[in-house]
Amino acid sequence: MRNTKPVLLVEDDAIDTMTVRRAFRDLKLSNPLAHATNGEEALEHLRNPENARPCVILLDLNMPRMNGVEFMKAVKADPSLKKIPIVVLTTSRDDRDIVESYKLSAAGYIVKPVDYKKFVEAIKTIDVYWTISELPLEQGELECVECGVRENC
Repeated sequence: MRNTKPVLLVEDDAIDTMTVRRAFRDLKLSNPLAHATNGEEALEHLRNPENARPCVILLDLNMPRMNGVEFMKAVKADPSLKKIPIVVLTTSRDDRDIVESYKLSAAGYIVKPVDYKKFVEAIKTIDVYWTISELPLEQGELECVECGVRENC
């Protein structure tokens, strides 16, 4: 994704979580994968100053306690979190979920492929897009004038 910044996976299903971890490993992605099982846990993770800010959030919609839509509303209402891109990665093909996700500024909406090879292709596509996409610098982040690499000060 973007250098070695973590990716936050918000997913309650253990098998889907293992599938994402396996896809990261098979694609040799260097990004650490942080994991939360629901929106409340993910918000706690994001608001903890000891945790590195993720370069992207992969979000399931159907979760207990705080679902994906509720989580997106909370993130987009928080000035310190609202710039983090969220890609919905879910089994829902419901038009209401798709429309609501984009209303809440989802960066993308991907229905989880059942076939593992297609799932890996979906993760690879997310990786390629977020690797080449320009994002604003975070507070305290510098960009080298000579090589353009972003570094934390």
